[in-house]
Amino acid sequence: MPVWDDLVGQEKVSEQLAAAARDADALVTAVAANAALPEASKMTHAWLFTGPPGSGRSTAARAFASALQCVSPDRALGGIPGCGFCDGCHTSLVGTHADVEIVRTDLLSIGVKETRDLVRRAQLSPAGGRWQVIVLEDADRLTEGAGNVLLKAVEEPAPRTVWLLCAPSIEDVLPTIRSRCRLLTLRTPPVDAVADILIRRDGIEPDVAAAAARATQGHIGRARRLATDPSARQRRAAVLKLPLRIDDVGGCLKAAQELIDTASEDAKQLAEEVDVKETEELKAALGAVQGGRMPRGTAGVMKELEDRQKRRRTRTQRDSLDLALIDLTGFYRDVLALQLGSRVAIANAEAEDALERLARGSSPESTLRRIDAIAACRDALDRNVAPLLAVEAMTMALRAG
Repeated sequence: MPVWDDLVGQEKVSEQLAAAARDADALVTAVAANAALPEASKMTHAWLFTGPPGSGRSTAARAFASALQCVSPDRALGGIPGCGFCDGCHTSLVGTHADVEIVRTDLLSIGVKETRDLVRRAQLSPAGGRWQVIVLEDADRLTEGAGNVLLKAVEEPAPRTVWLLCAPSIEDVLPTIRSRCRLLTLRTPPVDAVADILIRRDGIEPDVAAAAARATQGHIGRARRLATDPSARQRRAAVLKLPLRIDDVGGCLKAAQELIDTASEDAKQLAEEVDVKETEELKAALGAVQGGRMPRGTAGVMKELEDRQKRRRTRTQRDSLDLALIDLTGFYRDVLALQLGSRVAIANAEAEDALERLARGSSPESTLRRIDAIAACRDALDRNVAPLLAVEAMTMALRAG
């Protein structure tokens, strides 16, 4: 199965990347044979993948990285690089290729130190592959200092190094960096396409796949989790009940606290297993003696790991809370669609009774104000406002309408 099949609903982007991979293959082949280089090429050293959450930015970057390392013999017969089966494609996709560095962060930001390590890596020649590829999945989380460090590497790249940066929008990347990258903009995949891939690749029942794809409005990752994780469906159902529980001030405050508690519990569950494994591995590496006592001089290393885990839990909690707010926005979007008599498909069909009740009891103007209140809450969380205060302000605004 070609690597391009992973790009759901991104036909135009797939065509552009396939053409670039073909030119990149011709370039490497010409260099190896000491032949004349192609006069025109769609290949370049830096790419910026943008698109809304769930559009498949990192999937597109990984597929392109795999195609650049493709060693399929079919290429000599005119085949497009990116077969998905050869050693270059397989190891790139699973993250074990020596010349493909995939960088993602579970923290709030990527700092200068980590970026300098990447820049040093980018100066190396390919160890065995055709290109040295750096995939930075969270380019929007680069600090200003880290962005300036990266700029130098993008300005003066090594001959066989390719940077693949991923961000929600071009505004999330420094202007000096994005001006040196070729931009690819991905769209939100169609709901039907997301449901189809859940059925084909994950073996999910058609009804469950369709409901998950519709509920997440084309977000592939969230749809897969919703279709496969019963606890995720339970948490989402609880969030969709919030609009019916804010009839008075007490209800608003209680609903806000429960939303925060749910996000905290979700973050704890996701992080707990990883934290324990990391701690045990580090203790073993540092030579912990029987009984758990650590050798002298290792307290600082353990403290650094604890701080990192704490920052990761903070980000996971914020991500979980933001996901709940997105679901809440979708709920009021459905209310607005009913109020305006729109033919747009309802995302939350399982909550149709609640949707119709709110649609009859309020006006489109008040629904828009409620959607704005949720957006203001998300913005406040981005600016590090205390989560409980931000959510309490939101629930009060939702009540006021």
